[in-house]
Amino acid sequence: MSGVQMLTLGPDAQDQRLDRWFRKTWPHLRQGQIEKMCRKGEIRLDGGRVKSATRLSEGAVLRVPPLPAPDTDVPRAKPKPRISDADAEMIRACVIYRDDDIIALNKPAGLAVQGGSGQTRHVDGLAPALAFELEDGPKLVHRLDKDTSGVLVLARNGRAAAGLARAFQSRRTRKIYWAAVASVPAPKAGTIRFGLVKAAGHGPNGAGEKMICIHPDDVDRTPGAKRAVSDYMVLDAAGKRTSWVALSPITGRTHQLRAHMAEIGTPIVGDGKYGGNSQTNEGDGWGAQLGGDISRKLHLHARSLTFEHPVTGARLHLTAPLPDHMARTWETFAWDPREIAEDPFEDLE
Repeated sequence: MSGVQMLTLGPDAQDQRLDRWFRKTWPHLRQGQIEKMCRKGEIRLDGGRVKSATRLSEGAVLRVPPLPAPDTDVPRAKPKPRISDADAEMIRACVIYRDDDIIALNKPAGLAVQGGSGQTRHVDGLAPALAFELEDGPKLVHRLDKDTSGVLVLARNGRAAAGLARAFQSRRTRKIYWAAVASVPAPKAGTIRFGLVKAAGHGPNGAGEKMICIHPDDVDRTPGAKRAVSDYMVLDAAGKRTSWVALSPITGRTHQLRAHMAEIGTPIVGDGKYGGNSQTNEGDGWGAQLGGDISRKLHLHARSLTFEHPVTGARLHLTAPLPDHMARTWETFAWDPREIAEDPFEDLE
């Protein structure tokens, strides 16, 4: 047991949850122990009582009561898998922006963002290789589907994590996706407002989950349904068989863009979940495979992200080049990214 400590918090504590800060500072403490000390008033912030979810701030004085010594009888957590040199080199090569507070990656298609559902190799697990000069690796603040490539931003400290989380939650970010879709949407620009609800009967932890589109008029009376809004615009086309579209999700629901494009009859190329693995599109507005030399991988890419830097306040605009399988498709149809505006929706606002 150590004595009572009065700690003045530094910048790394800014906007961190109290329980997470405690577990990081004293890894042997269990969540239940922290919550008990909060309930009893033994932990205090600037003299006041706190909860485990209380947010800390730089300069505040934290009262830390005598803490139990590490219990050698408590089973130790399994050591994290070692990151191979090849994986470390791969994830570092994905970095497209880095400063003291954030790191941005061009996430490869096929690499999961987090573990679960049998995923053992993912961005979160590889984050320690992105620590560079810092002690800890960056933290996730938003997600991309496993098979979606493109811009993914991670926070390098608590202040940046909190700021980015607020920005994503309040929709103060601008996301532009590029996709190749079957056929050509009509009209060539519009807004999709179908709500989304998770289909029943799928595996644990969301394994194999699929979203079902709900007419906007039926969302409020459909249990579990949430409103979802996506803007789209056709940028180029190859006859009636396929087209290059820009997509901007106004809301951020699971599989939103994939479900929305399939619902209007133009599924994203390579989307076996929403467009069917075996269906080849011949220009009739359905079927997610184009056949021939076109890759069967998902053709959805988070092309750009525009947001306010969580610490400096500067406006950042980050872009990520197309993955190889999409770049080959673009070459096949002579679609040139250099001819497209960074934000094709800007003139419509």
